[in-house]
Parts: sequence; C-alpha cells; structure tokens
Amino acid sequence: MGVTIQQLSVFLENREGRLDEVLNVLAGNDVNIVALSLADTSDYGMLRMVVSDPNKGRAVLKENGITAMLTEVVALRVPHATGSLSKAMHQIVEGEVNIEYMYAFANGGDASAVLKCDDPVRVVDILRGSGFDVWEATEAYTSNMKG
Repeated sequence: MGVTIQQLSVFLENREGRLDEVLNVLAGNDVNIVALSLADTSDYGMLRMVVSDPNKGRAVLKENGITAMLTEVVALRVPHATGSLSKAMHQIVEGEVNIEYMYAFANGGDASAVLKCDDPVRVVDILRGSGFDVWEATEAYTSNMKG
C-alpha cells in the first residue's frame, strides 16, 4: 500500500463557470471528490483535490482541455481535540521537513489534514513514529477522510 496519496491540482482562470466546468467533468466521469481546497489570486485559482481515482481524474480533465497535474501529498488523521494538529506539526518541524501548504477539515470525531511537503515519505515516518495515523492511499481514495 502507498504511504502517500496523489492530489489532483488544476489551475483555474478566475472567470464565471470555470469551477463548475471542472466539477462537471469529474462528476460525469464518476470521479468522486474526497477533499478539496480552492485558493485564488486576482487572475487564477488553484484547485487542489483528493479524488477517488487521481489518474482517471487527470485523464478526463485533459480530454476536456483542462490542464491538471498530480502531486504527492500526505493525508493525516488527527484527533479532533485542541492542540492535536499543533503536536503533529511540532514533530514535523523537529524532523526538519518543510511544509509547503496544508488544508484541513473536521467532520465528527477526527479531523484530516492534507500536507504538501518537501519529503512526504519522511513525514509519514515521522508522524507514524510519533503515534499519528496517516491515511493509506486505498483508504483516502475510497473514504470521506473522516474518522
């Protein structure tokens, strides 16, 4: 099983209907979105998603003229309690690994965080060695990433 997961990333022009277009292509091809983050600037947005089938998602977007790329990320399961994410981040800092970006969400008992870092395999080792639970690829793509 993979210790990291593939994130599907799409640059979006900042114009009406562009997000809807991407989401419709994925939905029309039975690619389920498990987690999503959308950040914007004045000219474009960056849509980052964990989806049920990242390779298929990338392929169907490409077939529809939408540029997408796959990025290796780590999905961390975090107890939904004050300080839990801070403890995980402290372990990563102590391990001297840089986090480029992260998005997180809570739904029920646990929370999940998706981390883009410069050494994802090392981050998995650090987190697991510190008692944290990291999503396996097969779990992340088929679940709603909640505890």
